[in-house]
Amino acid sequence: MEAETSTPLFTVGQEIATFLISCGTLSKAWEESLLANNSENFSVNEYEGVAYVAFPSFHKIEGFMVKESKYGEGNIQTDNKVFSGLLKGNDDHPALVHQGALKLFLHIMENTDFQAQIYTDSKQRKLKPIIFVGHSLGGAVATLATLWVLEKRLRLSSPFCITFGSPLVGDVGFVEAVGRENWAGNFFHVVSKHDIVPRMFLAPFESIAEPLITILPYWQGIMGNDSKTVPDSLIQDACRTLLNNVLQHTYTETYYGPDSLRELDGVTKRSPYRPFGTYMFCSSEGASCIDNSETVLKMIHLTMQSHEKPYDNIIHDCLSEHVGYGSVMKHVIEKSISGERVAKLDSESSYRMGMSLQLEAIGIGAQNDNAPIALQIARDMENKHNTNVAKLASELSGKQCSMAEVEWYKERCEKEDGITYYDSFRKHNDIDANLCRERLCGFWDNIIEMWKRNELPSDFQSQNKWINAGTAYRRLVEPLDIAYYYRMSKGTGNYLSDGRPTRYKVLQKWMEEKENTRGSRGRSGRTKFASLTQDSCFWAHAEEASKDLENLKQDHHQKLESLEMFEGYVTRLINDRNISSDVFLDGSSFMKWWKEWKKYKQNQIPGWSSPLYKIMESESWKG
Repeated sequence: MEAETSTPLFTVGQEIATFLISCGTLSKAWEESLLANNSENFSVNEYEGVAYVAFPSFHKIEGFMVKESKYGEGNIQTDNKVFSGLLKGNDDHPALVHQGALKLFLHIMENTDFQAQIYTDSKQRKLKPIIFVGHSLGGAVATLATLWVLEKRLRLSSPFCITFGSPLVGDVGFVEAVGRENWAGNFFHVVSKHDIVPRMFLAPFESIAEPLITILPYWQGIMGNDSKTVPDSLIQDACRTLLNNVLQHTYTETYYGPDSLRELDGVTKRSPYRPFGTYMFCSSEGASCIDNSETVLKMIHLTMQSHEKPYDNIIHDCLSEHVGYGSVMKHVIEKSISGERVAKLDSESSYRMGMSLQLEAIGIGAQNDNAPIALQIARDMENKHNTNVAKLASELSGKQCSMAEVEWYKERCEKEDGITYYDSFRKHNDIDANLCRERLCGFWDNIIEMWKRNELPSDFQSQNKWINAGTAYRRLVEPLDIAYYYRMSKGTGNYLSDGRPTRYKVLQKWMEEKENTRGSRGRSGRTKFASLTQDSCFWAHAEEASKDLENLKQDHHQKLESLEMFEGYVTRLINDRNISSDVFLDGSSFMKWWKEWKKYKQNQIPGWSSPLYKIMESESWKG
């Protein structure tokens, strides 16, 4: 059989877990989570140069229960704008998060010195690590706190988040935003095999409210070192009801897939919540790590199943394991991480043995066929993604010839004909340039379609290679598409509102999101004018300005405002040196517009001047 070596089964999460265990960080994180229960909102402690910001478990029904929506979800963007517009899905809709967790975090932000402490810590310890930790709903709050610090970019060293028995926090859009910003690696979630809380929000509020009201005081007592450690029959019955209801909905998520809307109760709406980051599933046999979101979702259900224990024992474990992560950590440390790669075996045998060891470590035996199938699907999907990217990378190299030909066409138009390549292509079709345009358009259209069909890695749109390649293509080739549009429409259409292809909109969006991620770090002003105008739609704006000026001459005075806006837009491009020098060639569409605009303004207002007028008269745009 052909060797399979392209994709490791459990990715980097295994190495992260091994590191956290070996250096004692995981044990310390749990210890700080327990200590945080002595505080009302959060605690901050430093240990061996690491700051631990811990949140209590928040075992009060008010935190878990949100009646405004079926699953407690709501918009992450609130009136106080704690989170910015970065946290949105690929469809541009704001991410949804559990409103109970969000309200707890907002309360801490607004009513404690949390912000002041984090800002102070960030200034004093820019390069030193900070870890946000939390148990139960406190883990969800720790997740939001970590995202807040990541969004504000307060630190030169990224914060890290460790949660224990945390419920799911956000929806698909939330997961997409975290992946797009490359933040998934900052989150590590520890989940015990039968802990009910990490699965709980997959069930609607109405099915978990009543039993949870009974169970939460019991958990509070355990965390508070209450002497009552054995649950009475009322608590056990409540847990049995909670477990039945949750398993029913985790089954739906597992077996009907992310695109299905079917539910067992006939209601079309399903739980919006999805996992992200690395999940370490634990049992008495050890632990294993998974960071594929859909595989984690399946394991959340499958690890609850057991053919080895009576159902009443599982009910007991659902109660005890949520508050027993100290014992979980002890087992994991003793056994370390199971299922390391097997050496000196053929790749396929190594893979299957590794899979078997990992599943045994989290208490899923060979009798459960669904677990290895889920892992195999995840592995196949990742292999497919990697293969697709490798193929596209090879094709991208081949497309550099077409890019070079367009660049040569641009240079020839400027040097030999004295006009911009935009104006030249606007007037008449150049067969070679058009062939290159069409080849490149087809290539990038295919990439966008593959991305929409989820055939590429989740962080593809944030990878520098593709951001840079897409931006270079857009800035060089989109002017030809604009020229083609106005030539074919004979100047009557509006490219910006009616004609711009999706590929350019998506590529521009990717670039802007990446720039938002980078923030202001490493940015400096240009000292020379750009070789390509940075706004790839510049010529479309110029076309519309020319039409507006003609309408203004016909006493359509409502066009005056848009023309003044265009003038300001050009002024900013020049001042920021984000415009290329070919725009100012005597025969360019822009220069024709400028001469007509200047003439009109001077006729209307003798002695008229403006910032752009001064620039153009002094020819400071030449350098």
